[in-house]
Amino acid sequence: MKILVVGGGGREHALVWKIAQSPLVAKIWCAPGNPGIARYAECVAIGAEDIDGLLEFALENDIDLAVVGPEAPLTLGIVDRFRAAGLTIFGPSRAAARLEGSKGFSKDLMTKYGIPTAAYRRFSDRDAAVAYIRAQGAPIVVKADGLAAGKGVVVATSVEEAVAAVDNIMVEGVFGAAGAEVVIEEFMEGEEASFFVFTDGSNILPLASAQDHKRIFDGDQGPNTGGMGAYSPAPVVTDELYEKIVNKIVRPTIDGMAREGCPYAGILYVGLMIRNGKPRVVEYNARFGDPEAQPLLVRLKSDIVPVLLGCARGEMRQRDLEWHDKAAVCVVMASGGYPGTLDKGHPISGLEAADRIEDLIVFHAGTTLKDGRVVNNGGRVLGVTGLGKTVAQAIDKAYEGVRVISWQGAQYRSDIGQKALNRAD
Repeated sequence: MKILVVGGGGREHALVWKIAQSPLVAKIWCAPGNPGIARYAECVAIGAEDIDGLLEFALENDIDLAVVGPEAPLTLGIVDRFRAAGLTIFGPSRAAARLEGSKGFSKDLMTKYGIPTAAYRRFSDRDAAVAYIRAQGAPIVVKADGLAAGKGVVVATSVEEAVAAVDNIMVEGVFGAAGAEVVIEEFMEGEEASFFVFTDGSNILPLASAQDHKRIFDGDQGPNTGGMGAYSPAPVVTDELYEKIVNKIVRPTIDGMAREGCPYAGILYVGLMIRNGKPRVVEYNARFGDPEAQPLLVRLKSDIVPVLLGCARGEMRQRDLEWHDKAAVCVVMASGGYPGTLDKGHPISGLEAADRIEDLIVFHAGTTLKDGRVVNNGGRVLGVTGLGKTVAQAIDKAYEGVRVISWQGAQYRSDIGQKALNRAD
């Protein structure tokens, strides 16, 4: 098989790394890819949002399966375009990708089909939004309706902070058209978890549990990011909770999307808040989480390619996935200034030393080549992923890797996975 992976981040590196292990695969291309991905795939200089260019490349090279990593091309309709041209592609249609592309759409769907989530209101008028915030008080959550690279959510601890978030999104337009509407939600207390399922629009195949760390600083402090690290399995998702998530959240979501006339096929990410054994939906994503993809795909023992094909063709027959017994922990190393103004272009040292560490894989996210050297070129730069018999051992392995890698201004959290250890105590 000839496979095209769309994207160039850590999630796509993990996907390419896993796909390359399949005996079904003869050749992989990745557009645009990155220096880490280039070990396993031929990188093509086509942007992930250049749908015309990607389609032309896929047709010219007789691609058997396209796999879309990031959310932006999904919401732009890449799946619809490829299918119309007779190509097989993994990911939801443009209409189905609204689960991530519009917070308002997803909240309305949850309300309609009785899926547990926070109380909310939608606003396209700034003054009405501010009046609602003042009436509700704080803490309260303000979300840009559209895509904002994981940064369009503000958990405001005061009314003033919430009003400032509305002005930032709706008046100053920091997220462009994505901020034309805001969703204002009740603040949910609890512990977050990430739950993923493969689906062909009808059948569902759940993955192992995982937990992300959204805030930039230790102790879940500071602004939200795209994710500073993740681990799997996540002890917060017990067997009993697993069944609740599948039956009360995932199944109604997939059935609801089918009833709405936009069946959802691909990977569905459900961001959860768990309190007193009860899960509620924080948000949906229409693709693998990044950095959750890294520990999940490292732990996945099954061949991923038949699953991707089954979802893409609407005929997923697999009923379970096989997992390695080891735990996995991914620590994100980010550029100085992230999630604000980035300090980019610095040579990264220690990658070769990290390669020599057993049970450690370094996934590239925001890297590029400059004068023959790998340099940081984005917010989240590397996903240093360690394996161990326990989460504690996987944490030690990941940070062993982090300690040998450096560049000017590099930053990372030192407490990734700590919640799992606290739960085990």
